[in-house]
Amino acid sequence: MSVIPAVSSPPSLPAQAPTQAELLDFARRTAADAELIASLPLDPEGRTWVRLDGPADSEAWLIGWPPGSGTGWHDHAGSVGAFVVASGELKENSLAAELPTDGWKTLELTEGVDRERRLPTGRGRSFGRHHVHDVLNESTEEHAISVHVYYPPLPRIRRYSRVGQVLRLEQIERPADWQ
Repeated sequence: MSVIPAVSSPPSLPAQAPTQAELLDFARRTAADAELIASLPLDPEGRTWVRLDGPADSEAWLIGWPPGSGTGWHDHAGSVGAFVVASGELKENSLAAELPTDGWKTLELTEGVDRERRLPTGRGRSFGRHHVHDVLNESTEEHAISVHVYYPPLPRIRRYSRVGQVLRLEQIERPADWQ
């Protein structure tokens, strides 16, 4: 019996982290894929999602938003990201302030940190680490569909409640909760 030695391949280099612009470009190109967008099953009562392969080991999602649905306030635990609306319109409420990453349960926000964006079909945005936002489909009749991409892949999502200027950490979700 002869043994053939294993041929070792050169070690692979770690993927270069994609920039926010590259993530946004991927989301735009994916949102323009009419066949992919039409393939997403839509539920009249709850959000639906399908995981996609993103660029450079990023995590991407195609998400369907029934009328009146939203995410609630949340962040992406240190991942940078981007999203583009493929159909319909989404509203994004966000905070123009970097929050501490750990060691708190309740924060009082100062006046003037709130931002609002309306993102119709074809529009999107990128965001940096520790971005806190709430994304909504305010339509009473139409689904919205969007493409989201994150790098590094989401280690967790922190969910918050908000009453006035008080933001309270309510829950921490891990990938097993949404995959």
